[in-house]
Amino acid sequence: MNAEPRPYPDTPTLVEDLLLLLFQPRSGTVAGENTLFYVLGGAVLADLALGEHLTTTGRGRVSSVAGHPPSDGLLRPAWDYLAEKPRGVQTVLAAIGPALREPVLARLIARGDIDREPRTVLGLFRTTALRDGRTARRARLLADVRQVLVDGVEPPVRVAALTALLSASGTLPQFHREIPWTAPVISRAKELERGVWGADAAAAAVARTVTAAVVNSAIVAITVLPRS
Repeated sequence: MNAEPRPYPDTPTLVEDLLLLLFQPRSGTVAGENTLFYVLGGAVLADLALGEHLTTTGRGRVSSVAGHPPSDGLLRPAWDYLAEKPRGVQTVLAAIGPALREPVLARLIARGDIDREPRTVLGLFRTTALRDGRTARRARLLADVRQVLVDGVEPPVRVAALTALLSASGTLPQFHREIPWTAPVISRAKELERGVWGADAAAAAVARTVTAAVVNSAIVAITVLPRS
């Protein structure tokens, strides 16, 4: 008997990787909730750029590449939105970001990267709690980020984008157990935010430009909103 097809692609998206990293297994919460939509939206834009579905049009605007939509359902709404006309990055983040958390979390649960378990509060109220899943994928992603920030390894483009977005979220200090919050780590994280990704990044100029713009927008939001 053939297995039923999965409701998601085999390769996780960048936005899935980012939310999985932001998930804190010890508390069952997601770090940086108050500005989460900025960085999740940014991960979608960066993924579109890496897949050559997105291009820059000058003056901080981005646009879909005509006739080249992504196949992944998490990425397609952003491509459709930008297919209407070029838009500023911050406008796009505000439009696509708020709706991302739940479908991305649902996909992580479907993959087994995060588990959702029922609980009873005060013996009366039924609720659910999140806990670390069965795949160990979060640990692998965190190890990749640590290699870049702590060990100075030149990152693949995808890991560079992920690390830059994680830094832009303002949550890196919460990872101090795994990634010591030191001056060299801070300096390297800021380099990645600016698009200094190493020799392999030449072919990812659009992704670097988009990610840098996302970072700037996220920093504005983090400056004016309280962090969770």
